[in-house]
Amino acid sequence: MIWLMGLSGAGKSTISNLFEEQLNESGFFSMKLDGDEMRKGLNYNLGFSMDDRAENIRRAAETAKIIASNGVIVICSFITPLNGHRTIAKKILGDMYFEVFIDCPLDICEQRDVKGLYEQAHNNTLKNFTGISSAFERPTTPDLILHTDNFTAEQCCDQLYNAVKNKIADNA
Repeated sequence: MIWLMGLSGAGKSTISNLFEEQLNESGFFSMKLDGDEMRKGLNYNLGFSMDDRAENIRRAAETAKIIASNGVIVICSFITPLNGHRTIAKKILGDMYFEVFIDCPLDICEQRDVKGLYEQAHNNTLKNFTGISSAFERPTTPDLILHTDNFTAEQCCDQLYNAVKNKIADNA
């Protein structure tokens, strides 16, 4: 159960797509759960208040737990802005939880913003946007930090693959 977190535009979805491809090419069965996709379906009724964000993470973690219990490697890609939200996921997923912080400076995330979300947040037309009008707490104990401002998405994916492979070897 791989949990990718970070600001919008940090590279979570790009890395999760590459990582899923790499796992499948290596013979592992995997599945992605993406925050944007979950909000179109299972979490369509949630807003962006801190309570709704916590519920979003709870539902995602419970869904990931069900899928992972069937032998599937689950790659979750969620902003997960607060340490309290991460605690929710950790409690639900237990030893299966592998936390990856996609670390990218806010100014770089803003430059990558293809959806125009940061501009909307700065213009106050988008409320509760993480990193602008809503807090993002840096994780205190991630299993891995990927610096997408210094490395390509492919290089970050390779770092993630090697870290997960090493974790599996350590637990074998």
